[in-house]
Amino acid sequence: MDSVEIIAVENLPLITGGDKLAELICNAAKKQNTPIQEKDVIVITHVAVSKAEGNVVNLDQVAPSERAKEIARRTGKEPALVEIILRETKEIVRMRRNSLITETKNGIVCANAGVDRSNIEGERNIVLLPKDPNASAQKTRQEIKRLTGCDVAVIVSDTHGRPFRMGEINVAIGVAGIKPIRDRRGEKDLFGYVLKIKQTAVADELASAAELVIGQANEGIPVAIIRGYRYQAAESASAAELTRPKEKDLFR
Repeated sequence: MDSVEIIAVENLPLITGGDKLAELICNAAKKQNTPIQEKDVIVITHVAVSKAEGNVVNLDQVAPSERAKEIARRTGKEPALVEIILRETKEIVRMRRNSLITETKNGIVCANAGVDRSNIEGERNIVLLPKDPNASAQKTRQEIKRLTGCDVAVIVSDTHGRPFRMGEINVAIGVAGIKPIRDRRGEKDLFGYVLKIKQTAVADELASAAELVIGQANEGIPVAIIRGYRYQAAESASAAELTRPKEKDLFR
């Protein structure tokens, strides 16, 4: 019988700029007697990745523009925070009191351009999304293979809301070694009906599954190993495949 196991990678230190994230993950997994194995999926929160890459900003060092001040008045957000959001933004998608939905320069549509104030040391510090989440995932994947000899998939995750559903879920913003969408069009269902639409966002599903052990309030567990899932390997995968093209977006 097929089964999938989700393993929290515990006892990682608080990540700081310059840390060798892959090495920390491999060592922690080995120490807890769950060493990384061939075809594991490693899910890492974007906060851990960005902190290791030094993608952290102190709001006290940010001078907000007039545009940022105006948007801050309209949304009720701090001007310095809005300024950082705008610097990371290609397009503002929606704006209202307490809400600012943007498309980042990498094409990710999310709240506040992914700027995060949780799980970061320093009251005035914020963490940005990785500059290139797919490249971050690929770098970590290559380093894990060098350290362990195991070919794995890596997903960089972030927490997103959804237009018509309450609550947030984890989604994939960067992938390496895994095809993020399983295209099932052309397959037949139990009764022989040929599927015409079915495309499953497996990278998002894996990211959400990992959150069950990663959690939101404990940055001491920013990584999970998913073992036993038979994914489609891909050397040139990109999480951009998961973003609906603007011309097909019914909500913009």
